[in-house]
Amino acid sequence: MSAEQTNRLAHSASPYLRSAAHQPVEWYEWGEEAFARARAEDKPILLDIGAVWCHWCHVIDRESYEDPGLAALINKLFVPVKVDRDERPDVDARYQTAISAVSGQGGWPLTGFLLSDGRPFYGGTYFPPQDSMGRPSFRRVLESIAEAFRTRRDDVEKAAGALLGAVQQAELLAGARGSWTPALIDELTGSILQHFDAHHGGFGSGPKFPHSAAIDLLLERYQATRDPQLLLAAQTTLEKMARGGVYDQLGGGFHRYSVDERWLVPHFEKMSYDNSELLKNYLHGYAVTRNPLFRETAMGIIRWVDTVLSDREHGGFYASQDADISLDDDGDYFTWTLDELRAVLSPDLSRVIELYYDVGPRGEMHHNPAKNVLWVAREPETIAEALGTSAEDIRKKIEEARRELLAARHKRPAPYVDTTIYTCWNAMFVSAYLEAAHILDGEAAYSCRIFALGTLDRLIEEGWDERRGFSHRLGSNSDRLEGTLDDQVFAAAALLDGFEATLDTRYFDLAARAVRVVLDKFADSEDGGFFDRAADAPPLGGFDVRRKPVQDSPTPAGNPVAIIVLDRLYEYTGKNEYREQAHTALEAFSGVASRYGMFAATYGLATALHDRHPLQIVITGTYEDEAARQLERAASLFYRFGRAVLRVTPKPNFEALPRTLREMLPEAHAEKTQAFVCAAGTCFPPVTDPQKLTELLAHLGTGTGTGAAAV
Repeated sequence: MSAEQTNRLAHSASPYLRSAAHQPVEWYEWGEEAFARARAEDKPILLDIGAVWCHWCHVIDRESYEDPGLAALINKLFVPVKVDRDERPDVDARYQTAISAVSGQGGWPLTGFLLSDGRPFYGGTYFPPQDSMGRPSFRRVLESIAEAFRTRRDDVEKAAGALLGAVQQAELLAGARGSWTPALIDELTGSILQHFDAHHGGFGSGPKFPHSAAIDLLLERYQATRDPQLLLAAQTTLEKMARGGVYDQLGGGFHRYSVDERWLVPHFEKMSYDNSELLKNYLHGYAVTRNPLFRETAMGIIRWVDTVLSDREHGGFYASQDADISLDDDGDYFTWTLDELRAVLSPDLSRVIELYYDVGPRGEMHHNPAKNVLWVAREPETIAEALGTSAEDIRKKIEEARRELLAARHKRPAPYVDTTIYTCWNAMFVSAYLEAAHILDGEAAYSCRIFALGTLDRLIEEGWDERRGFSHRLGSNSDRLEGTLDDQVFAAAALLDGFEATLDTRYFDLAARAVRVVLDKFADSEDGGFFDRAADAPPLGGFDVRRKPVQDSPTPAGNPVAIIVLDRLYEYTGKNEYREQAHTALEAFSGVASRYGMFAATYGLATALHDRHPLQIVITGTYEDEAARQLERAASLFYRFGRAVLRVTPKPNFEALPRTLREMLPEAHAEKTQAFVCAAGTCFPPVTDPQKLTELLAHLGTGTGTGAAAV
């Protein structure tokens, strides 16, 4: 293929697939056309699953798929299929399970070898171009797989059958169903604490990923029990991550994970779904502790997203930012040599930054030892003492130097941003920005609210279909991807958040309709819980394994999010179907949830919410009333998972309240400035003083309104 020629991927909606359009491999997108050719020519399928942000995906592209000789071999022996894991998480999830069973590990790039019906019989992740590190070369793998397919078909069929059985068995979740008990919360938090690294924060050893749902569960349980261990684990983790290189100290936002246990050296790609959930963590951490570092870190995430990861004109959050400019660098955009630093800063500022971020002639990067990752090594007070000045002077110099370094960094070629608008990840960020609008104050809060609601409106306008629910990706009808369970339940959660922020009933009504799609198309009517694909979704061939996601990996799992949404809807409507479906789904996984430990943290949050019921704080009075604003501020700065703050004015606002709240709060109450704390069908007596409201909320503990006098 000449430089001007392109393959079938040239017009793909996926930027990852389009990036392979110039390759001499005759790629197909996932679909019947590829499988039909494999059947007609009796060839195995070579499946490559990757992502535009994935460094090693680009490596295997350059080393192997751009090699004309290797491409010719692939085209002769296989039907090659390339999949974007962000675009097709349903395809990726199933083959990850299968290939992990073969090789003992998953990840990207995922390289699978399939029969013409889609069943895998062998696979791995990255294969090098030459034999190295105990791994056979990709050419040897391709030749041996093709030879086995031709001469040992019975063995290949047996391997495919065994793999299909292994994946089916894994997804059956044997023994999963059981009697649900709130005691599961303590089992899960106990498991999280067992893995807590008290010295460096986080859980386990390196490499370290942020476990956002686990952090929220620790904060939720601390608010319920006041166990200092829970707060210590959450607070230490948030502090260490915020001071580490895994956080972009200049531009804001978090990289995907740290390769070491100290959070110093990251994999530099930045993902939408990581930053939305970490934004919630830092907002919740600030609400619980009032630690200014947590507020500052939350603001840093927002600044980066506003600048880099969002469509400011139309609304919407982009999918990711790549780690690198090319395969020849490793985070060079984000890292600094000592000479680069000194070329930008005055000697005075450079000396401060060298001490603050531990910048020296030898840094942390293996590919270029002179490159330094910026991480907070010393406090301003320590630097002030060493330099004979004040801590305030050092803080001013740090801020000045950061502005100058960021301005210089902006002149560098920036890593690629995937501007795809995925429904589930956008819904997660809508929820995060609306939470920021509650907890932050001033212009930042207002800006987050406006952008979140604009994005939510775009998701509705471009993604919602009354019959099929939300699509997975926004775009033209020809590019429509059917939505997964995640798309429906995260969108429903964001719609409820939008309703609570505005009391606009169209958000509430659409949340209920989205949940109806979930109940009608995704529910397991026999064993409870929800499948990740709709019952009428196009089949995945002979590998169409049904699966019910309960593990966070790394986004919150679809089933516990569905449970959370159902319980929130029940609390507003009193509709027993919602409560019963939530309970049945909890039972569907209660026998296995504790096995997953921190990876079932969202299930733990769903358990906590189901046990104590969602907490609703209703603030009444006119919008102009400063006393009402102070009550709203006190309520917003209180963290319990699933708490809602609703600002109600006498008219026409009061009529927008769902039925159960209207019945608990007669309209006469809306005339006065006061706060009502409600849960489980009852409300505490009204409070008019912000301090009294704070005290009431702080002392709720594990109570669900028990003992509260109904209004």
